[in-house]
Amino acid sequence: MKPAKSVIELWLWGGPSQLETFDPKPDAPVDYNNGLKAIPTNVKGMTVHQWWPELAKCGHLYSLIRSMTHPHFGHETATYLMQTGRNPGGGDVYPAIGAVIAMMKEKEYSGDLPPFVILTSAKGRFSEVGFLGDRYAPLVTGGNPTQARFVVDGIVPPGGLSHEEIARRFDLLSAVDTFRTDAKGVFDDFDAAGTAARKIIEGSAAKTFDLAQETPETRDRYGRTWIGQTLLAARRLVEYGVPYITVNMSGWDSHKRHFETMERRTADTDRALAALLTDLDARKLLDTTVVWVSGEFGRTTKIDRDPPWNGGRNHYPRCFSALVAGGGFKGGCVVGESDATASKVVKRPVTPVDFLGSIYERCGIDPDGPMPNNAGKKLTILPPQSKDGGRLREIYKS
Repeated sequence: MKPAKSVIELWLWGGPSQLETFDPKPDAPVDYNNGLKAIPTNVKGMTVHQWWPELAKCGHLYSLIRSMTHPHFGHETATYLMQTGRNPGGGDVYPAIGAVIAMMKEKEYSGDLPPFVILTSAKGRFSEVGFLGDRYAPLVTGGNPTQARFVVDGIVPPGGLSHEEIARRFDLLSAVDTFRTDAKGVFDDFDAAGTAARKIIEGSAAKTFDLAQETPETRDRYGRTWIGQTLLAARRLVEYGVPYITVNMSGWDSHKRHFETMERRTADTDRALAALLTDLDARKLLDTTVVWVSGEFGRTTKIDRDPPWNGGRNHYPRCFSALVAGGGFKGGCVVGESDATASKVVKRPVTPVDFLGSIYERCGIDPDGPMPNNAGKKLTILPPQSKDGGRLREIYKS
């Protein structure tokens, strides 16, 4: 199996409940499942929560991890662990998986866009690039892909300027630039930066963000919502060749009125995620693209009905779920098992190190290999995998 070329990470910021996503418990007491049900996927024996009907239709394309676990209850520490595989502290700020893959895939990537792109805002909880430095920092697009023009910071100018008008302005700038010196090489870096910027703005890199190039039917299939159009942009970035794309989706921190929040969030996400997976598959891109979906943790399983929560769920890292698809991972599988209320892992625990290590391996990167750093320290990309779980090799395609 050839290594995956790209990764799409759908980060459900705040921590989605495992019960209302990928580990439903329809037989649990109502104080745990609120009377809601599971629905079968198109894979025998594999279910998802009733709020994911479109995802249920394509269960053969993805696998579910129902035994994710770690010890951190805080957003910052849990996010850092889930993104880097490292516990916080110790003096070193490790890079997130996106920056590492950008670095490791740099030589084989020839695009004009940075090799790590975030749609549309950063997590804001830690430095994604850590000690690797600005060279591997992500392009954070900003903008709103549901608008008529997806304005991307530094790449797609605002104001509806045509490509012809942009070219005219560059030419005008060159014509009036008379502040020069005879000293050789003084403006070389300045000129090179300007040339590179013009190449990006006028070339295929900027056009990658032009969702108007998609058919109306395709855009409708993803949904004319923020998550729908953002995942469509992610697919276009895969076609362009970007090694790592993160989609940061907020709004999953449902302490209060949990079920109202989850029903709203899942409706748009279900449609968009199913469209992404089936679209990648139809375009023969899924085998070379890892798609993973998770938040920093799950939610407490017994519903807190007292004020001020009024039916809320709180932070819970001891047992939660994730989804992984493509890039050499099998579809239609379930890894691990939780107890009757999704409160405790009872079979095949999977730590963040195990999970990230599996993605690295599917990308052709040795997670036990050296991590470059300016301090000259002997560091590895990840610490050792867990002894009682380990990497997800049971769902690797050969």
